[in-house]
Amino acid sequence: MTPPSHLDGARVLAWAWSGLPFGHVTSEDGAAPIAIHGLAVCRYGDDAQVYRFSCDAHWETVQDEVHAGEHDAREQLPAQYRAVAAVWNTP
Repeated sequence: MTPPSHLDGARVLAWAWSGLPFGHVTSEDGAAPIAIHGLAVCRYGDDAQVYRFSCDAHWETVQDEVHAGEHDAREQLPAQYRAVAAVWNTP
């Protein structure tokens, strides 16, 4: 599933999608873990840094992590997101 052009106000630079979850994020309220189906590397405006967003099955952002560049954001996936190999796409 293709993401929207922007997530949380940041422009999508690259994205990966999987019908099977890449992994799960523990919910802060103690509810069941949230399955992560989408990963997106995004940039706010002209910022040098980028964010890797971890998204649910509807491209709603569940978690983010800041990175110095797009390459690092793609390559430095935490172990929790390696259940399925990420195949990156560009818009």
